Amino acid sequence: MTWDTGVPLRAATVRDLDSGIAVPTYDRSGITTGIVHFGVGGFHRAHQAMYIDRLLERGAAREWGICGVGVLPADRRMRDALTEQDGLYTLSVLGPDGSWNTRVIGSIVEYLFAPDDPEAVLEKLADPATRIVSLTVTEGGYHFSATTGAFDVDDPDIRADLAPNALPATIFGLITEGLARRRARGIAPFTVMSCDNIEGNGHVAHDTFSTFARLRDRELGEWVEREVRFPNSMVDRITPMTPPEAAAQVVRRYGVVDRWPVVTEPFTQWVLEDSFTLGRPDYDEVGVQLVDDVAPYELMKLRLLNASHQALAYFGYLSGYRLVHDAAQDPVFRRFLLRYMDIEATPTLRPVPGVDLDQYKQTLIERFSNPAIGDTVARLCAESSDRIPKWVLPVIRQRLAANGEITCAAAIVASWARYAEGIDEQDEPIDIVDRLRDRLVPLARRQRDDRTAFLSERSVFGNLIDEPRFVSAYVAALDSLYAKGARATVAELAG
Repeated sequence: MTWDTGVPLRAATVRDLDSGIAVPTYDRSGITTGIVHFGVGGFHRAHQAMYIDRLLERGAAREWGICGVGVLPADRRMRDALTEQDGLYTLSVLGPDGSWNTRVIGSIVEYLFAPDDPEAVLEKLADPATRIVSLTVTEGGYHFSATTGAFDVDDPDIRADLAPNALPATIFGLITEGLARRRARGIAPFTVMSCDNIEGNGHVAHDTFSTFARLRDRELGEWVEREVRFPNSMVDRITPMTPPEAAAQVVRRYGVVDRWPVVTEPFTQWVLEDSFTLGRPDYDEVGVQLVDDVAPYELMKLRLLNASHQALAYFGYLSGYRLVHDAAQDPVFRRFLLRYMDIEATPTLRPVPGVDLDQYKQTLIERFSNPAIGDTVARLCAESSDRIPKWVLPVIRQRLAANGEITCAAAIVASWARYAEGIDEQDEPIDIVDRLRDRLVPLARRQRDDRTAFLSERSVFGNLIDEPRFVSAYVAALDSLYAKGARATVAELAG
């Protein structure tokens, strides 16, 4: 059987699939859209959509179906896959023992592609039935400076959406116009729920959307700032880009053709601030932690999991590792990660109610080491100029202020600088995927003669180049990378 000769996944075929694959037992025909989601990718389908599917299986949340929205040209592929499959897709949970636990998820009941029909998206946003607009648009999707926190009003796409009578094309233009229509029609605003890996993601969404709305219309901006709720959240589930062989595996194991399956790890967590304008699904019934303050959990995840991914990424790639689990299973890297987490990151955290941090850190190492996920080191290395300033630099700044240890964190930044040269230790080219690539790569290539050249990009590093203790630790790590190589540097740092 080849990858495309099984049963095509459709609403008409789902009840006839192999008994080894779980399928929705609920009637999807009567589900109405209550959530509009921007950024339907693997993570959303492994996480938020999965939780709604769990509720639907319990006979609840029938007014909380999801309408996915694509904005970018690359989203055409998702539109095609989900439209052809009536919104259905397979979610496979891969255990470290090689086991597969696969389910067809049915919570996405519509998909709209904004470039094809922006008016359809705007009317969906204005529909009174829409009560939550959720986002997984990556860190860069919020158009704010990592160093100043200010919204980038000079971005050409933002300026275009702010032009008089512009047909909106960005998430800011679309969502703000949707809110404006609701306001004009006397309809209460929906909640904007960010699910991205940003510290204070709800606060960031509030500030950026309010700023955009004020720039468009002062009174509208004041209304958005006053009336719209933006709950903070912490989301966690390692979900790599769907590997090329996943579709063939689904056919081989279950006889099902899925144009875009999702694979993920067993672990999942969602901590959500319970602050909604027009109600919410009963998330707490399916494992979501509803809290008054997300910040302690958020810091734990960003500074332990996400920052540790960065600790693995550049050192790992330069050491020759291409899969995350191979690097994480290396005893030298394991010691380095634990040293960074224990000595440098953990002291910057607040108490986390109900969490044993030592156990959490050990669990992270186990999760990173899961060979079934096949997560790539290159994925962790992508878009570093969005990630490092949010996940690693705050640890450095806080530890500098407390006169604490920064050796490992400074070395993580140095490993990124060495990686950003675009040449590995075997003189093979590295494909640098970063929105600031054209600025950062030339700086990285100057650092063999000028060790602090990379740090001179203040839009990323702010004033860290003016901090002697950080610069000293950074230069020492960079010197070691050039003299001894990545793995030997890690071994020294690990102790």
